[in-house]
Amino acid sequence: MIPNLGTSGIAHAIQLAVAPVFLLTGVAALLGVLAGRLARIVDRARRIESAADGKGEHAARARAELQVIGQRGRVVSWAIALGTLTALLIAAVIAIMFIGAFFGFDASVPVALLFIAAMLSMIAALALFLREVHLALSTLRFTGATFHELSRSKDEVNQDTQD
Repeated sequence: MIPNLGTSGIAHAIQLAVAPVFLLTGVAALLGVLAGRLARIVDRARRIESAADGKGEHAARARAELQVIGQRGRVVSWAIALGTLTALLIAAVIAIMFIGAFFGFDASVPVALLFIAAMLSMIAALALFLREVHLALSTLRFTGATFHELSRSKDEVNQDTQD
């Protein structure tokens, strides 16, 4: 039997669902960023693929960068999968909240478990995003030096040249 919630009961259920809906919007924005990064990775791989076929230092550098680009693509793909899982879990939280309110049963345990799973998935997706950014910076080159080489302190550079 379906309980008569009335307008105030439905309004209360909607109020409870607003926070997860905002979270879902944030996850969608993150997925957009990740999809954009994946597109840039694919574009970069296509651009340097022909250079990797040759011989010499330039071709060797292109092959090394292609390996990192492959890693970046895999990491971003996993981040997208986990971000999508997060969105699905949050959507399930919202649906179960409404079903619980509509049918009058206590949905607190499944909602809590799904929300915890969503947050764990989000943490993993963000960790992978951070890893991909780190990988991207490892191949970033300025005047022949990588970003990591340029970001070393002057003392470290001076010490290396003295050794």
